[in-house]
Amino acid sequence: MAKARRSANGKGWVARWRIPGRRSRSKTFPTQAEATRYATMMQAAALQGTYIDPAAGKVTFGDFATKWTANQVHSRGTALQVEGNLRLHVLPILGRKQLRAISRSDIQGLVKKLSTTLAPGTVEVVYRYVVAILRAAVGDKLIPESPCVNIKLPRQEPNKVVPFTVEQVEKMAEAVAPRYRAMVVLAAGSGLRQGECFGLTVDRVDFERGTVTVDRQIVLHAGTPPHLAPPKTDASYRTVPVSAIVLDTLTDHLATYPQGPDGLIFTNDKGQAIRRNSFGEMWRKAARAAGLREGTGMHDLRHTYASLLIRKGLSVKVVQARLGHATATETLETYAHLWPDDEDRTREAIEEALGHLGRGPQPAS
Repeated sequence: MAKARRSANGKGWVARWRIPGRRSRSKTFPTQAEATRYATMMQAAALQGTYIDPAAGKVTFGDFATKWTANQVHSRGTALQVEGNLRLHVLPILGRKQLRAISRSDIQGLVKKLSTTLAPGTVEVVYRYVVAILRAAVGDKLIPESPCVNIKLPRQEPNKVVPFTVEQVEKMAEAVAPRYRAMVVLAAGSGLRQGECFGLTVDRVDFERGTVTVDRQIVLHAGTPPHLAPPKTDASYRTVPVSAIVLDTLTDHLATYPQGPDGLIFTNDKGQAIRRNSFGEMWRKAARAAGLREGTGMHDLRHTYASLLIRKGLSVKVVQARLGHATATETLETYAHLWPDDEDRTREAIEEALGHLGRGPQPAS
């Protein structure tokens, strides 16, 4: 029951309230009215289930972030990424602060500091981790509300993808090491991500139906060899129809290079799963030899695949499904500039429907 009484030293009034299942709490105020009002408010919050214990917010951001990270259902790769970003970019700034002491200004200051050394996209990723942690603290009733409100993030300049042309794909296929030529054709002809190509096994290719099933990828974690793991997202699970040129190229490849561990179609010179770092070095050399722009990667072949589908008139939903995007919005944000403007088709549609209005009333026959 909420109540207020004189403090022991007679210099104030003590508000006291009881939390179900816990001992009573108290706080001192200058006047009886303030103490009574606060005690009544706290008791009501306790009964309604909205009470936040002021002492609960004393836990530091670092301690709570460690607990939060351990409880997330993340793949090993994602868990390492989250842990690394928090350790390098967030904990040095917020780690020792009590949750209840973190203000909106602290969060905005964190974003500003990160913006001096990190790309805008990376800043947003790190910020989203902080948002999730503080939202969890609210859910656990450690703080009444999150300080992540109206935070201004650095502006990201639009980065329009520029797909390889068919001619550039051909040059790249000739420039890479022979054992990787079929992979270039596969990536350009199916839109598979690099890890999905690395992790493709013979049993995932249906040569009769002309499809490739994507349900695994090759991943590499510190201290472990490359190994098969689930794809990037739930949407990444998909079956992609592929053309005869892709299937024929894979058939020729398998006739020349034996399949590797677990039936891997593509392996390195030692017949083992491909490591991204060594493959990247080979790719960069081949790209220079092919005369391609600096900074191109295997992902550009995925963009080429998307551009070919768009050029052929396939819908956003189809392109989304083929690429394994989570939403059509993601597909549009990446490739909207590749869809034709259709100005002439717009004019034709309106002319067909309303063109007779411009001819005025027709005389009676």
